[in-house]
Amino acid sequence: MAQWYSGGGGGREGLKKLLFVAGSSGGGIFGGGAAGTNAWKPNNVGIAVAVTAMAGIALAATVVYSRRGHLRSPWSFRRRKHPLSNQQWKNLFDEDGKFSDGGAKFLKKVRSGGVDPSIRAEVWPFLLGVYDLSSTKEEREITRRQKRKQFEKLRKQCKHLLKRIDDERVKQNATTVPDNSGDSESIVEDPDSPASKDVIAEESSSIVKESPDCEDSHEKVHDQSPHCAYSDNNESGITSVDVSVAGTESSDSDSIEEPESRQTSAAIESSDENDPDKPTDAKSSPSKAGSSKVHRDEDFETWQRIIRLDAVRTNGEWIVYSPTQAAVSKDMAHSLAEAVGLKDYDHLEPCRVFHAARLVAILEAYALYDDEIGYCQGMSDLLSPIAAMVEEDYEAFWCFVGFMKKARHNFRLDEVGIRRQLNTVAKIIKFKDSHLYRHLEKMQAEDCFFVYRMVVVLFRRELTFEQTVCLWEVMWADQAAIRARIGSNSSWGRIRYKAPPTEDLLLYAIAACVLQRRKLIIEMYSSMDEIIRECNNMAGHLDVWKLLDDAHELVMNLHDKI
Repeated sequence: MAQWYSGGGGGREGLKKLLFVAGSSGGGIFGGGAAGTNAWKPNNVGIAVAVTAMAGIALAATVVYSRRGHLRSPWSFRRRKHPLSNQQWKNLFDEDGKFSDGGAKFLKKVRSGGVDPSIRAEVWPFLLGVYDLSSTKEEREITRRQKRKQFEKLRKQCKHLLKRIDDERVKQNATTVPDNSGDSESIVEDPDSPASKDVIAEESSSIVKESPDCEDSHEKVHDQSPHCAYSDNNESGITSVDVSVAGTESSDSDSIEEPESRQTSAAIESSDENDPDKPTDAKSSPSKAGSSKVHRDEDFETWQRIIRLDAVRTNGEWIVYSPTQAAVSKDMAHSLAEAVGLKDYDHLEPCRVFHAARLVAILEAYALYDDEIGYCQGMSDLLSPIAAMVEEDYEAFWCFVGFMKKARHNFRLDEVGIRRQLNTVAKIIKFKDSHLYRHLEKMQAEDCFFVYRMVVVLFRRELTFEQTVCLWEVMWADQAAIRARIGSNSSWGRIRYKAPPTEDLLLYAIAACVLQRRKLIIEMYSSMDEIIRECNNMAGHLDVWKLLDDAHELVMNLHDKI
């Protein structure tokens, strides 16, 4: 019945075509040419009855298909419910600052209408797992302090690495200056290096020191790509804090931690160990960390260069949604840009310079936090909306970490995560519309490579800024419901909201996007390149709420088969 697909209306259109052909003056199925005008004979009557019966069967099949499983999308026949408002958000908490129902009502509301832009900075940390849905206000404050300190440590490591890289570059590119006799030479260093300026400030506070245990240990260097590295043979896992640096930092900031803050830190580390999507915890020995120091410096230098290029290329769609950052002064913007070593930004307005500098700071920290992935082009597209909505760098960083728990698989060098997702999209299309899938097979496009970009940057290039964050919010709500085991019971997952929460809502949305264009693809396109051009031209022409409606309908009908 794949040929009847078109949101319930395709069957009726197909029936209209059938009846139109049947009633055409050309004879069609009723007889031939002028013979069709002859008086009705018994055999003609029999044929007419048979055709009418076939049409009735087709119509009945269409109705059954459109109501498959007696389930309808929770968003059918509407454009969008109202987003979660500030007042509704406040009413969700009890006197201890805790969700009164564990967060179920909160996630339902976000799932059906998204979040009002004015409270996104408060709401997103809950959706992205920075704060637990069962936490109290006091517990969140402890977590907030701890997260801030962890981010500050990462930034100090970045500055230390930049200083080390800059010193090495100066040595390699040393300028030979002969003295008067011509016998001797001296090394002239660049006093204006941004990294040097950063470290002068850091050294004055005596925070960063070199580890004596790591200096001479170089027996093993991992073989990674500097652009998008992933190593399956790294037994020690990903270090969220570089042992070669972090293990030697001054404990000044840690020594003032409150007892409850230390307990929270231990709890966070314990929960992270059990999280299959988090980069493996830092348990490397100092010798292993030291052995990869040279390799790490080279990788970080490459990541640093690409991050700076991508940051200044980020578009300004976000500006209207972040008035505070949009109004930043030129002096403040340029001061931050110099602090992170941003270059070639003179053509940008101050707010975009400020935004680009924030991206650099956060992405560099993430490259150290998850150095197995490091930085790959495309990550700045994912961070930009978060940095626009969340004004505190440390909160934006941890929101990005939560986002990347799933999205990091898109940036693996072996592309295993991408291939799995493309395969899932292909399965959805095959189950829903076998006719379309067979056409893709004829074009050798059944691997759905034409949606590669949608998968990698999660529709960021195909949707507007507001549409993108609406889609992401609904997707995050599903993932948060699964983390908190909300929706696993039938009353929330199947009866009240019909479509159960899924980790792969994005993939269902991508499949829905392709299925919405099935007629065009089948009738007009004969090659993969043509479909890729169609996908690239979708930008600005998609209805995100219709897309989510269709995606949830696919989830209802196919989630147990995919």
